[in-house]
Amino acid sequence: MNHIVKQQFDAVAQQYDQQRRQLIPRFDDFYGTAVQWLELDTPRPSIIDLGAGTGLLSAFVLAKYPQAHITLIDFSEHMLSQAHRRLASYENVTYITADYLNYPYEQAESYDAVVSSLSIHHLTHPDKKSLFRTIFRLLKDGGLFINADQAESMTPAIDRRYMELWKQAVHATDLPIEAIEASIERRKQDINAKASDQIDWLLEVGFANVDAVYRHHEFNVFFAQKI
Repeated sequence: MNHIVKQQFDAVAQQYDQQRRQLIPRFDDFYGTAVQWLELDTPRPSIIDLGAGTGLLSAFVLAKYPQAHITLIDFSEHMLSQAHRRLASYENVTYITADYLNYPYEQAESYDAVVSSLSIHHLTHPDKKSLFRTIFRLLKDGGLFINADQAESMTPAIDRRYMELWKQAVHATDLPIEAIEASIERRKQDINAKASDQIDWLLEVGFANVDAVYRHHEFNVFFAQKI
């Protein structure tokens, strides 16, 4: 993953959680939908969170499945140190500081679910496809992939309008201007892919029951199941 992205997230690690709710329009709907679609048959699922950052999504998942064994993987040790503090009261949490795209997952590893939030859009499109193949392999039969992420619209004009609306929304919050400007700078590293393309790529690697189950402008929640 781009080293510039890593540097940017290392720098903002301590403030990241404080800013999330203000930087993500309809925050509760976005994360709430991701967790709502994470319906698993066991109270002790094995789950891996890709690009877990400060453990925000993992915390929502553990609130639903407190007995889960969850693995957080992220290339920023500064972000994962925040996750350690956030999830200190939970047992069966594993932390891996690594690039999840190139991490040498064990062949025998398998999970009931793979989750991710606001991370995969930083990958190039070929790397997204490669990651989807890896995720499919890591999942048990019946396993779920939930990705709460950004997606490109069908036209550049709509993307520009989405960005305008997002900037209006964040400028209307009480975030300091320097935090807003830093977020705008980080978003220059985004490599969003169309929702329809991502659905096609997931189907191509073998997933079934694939859809974008939530969408608000560029913020989408993707659901895919391995049958």
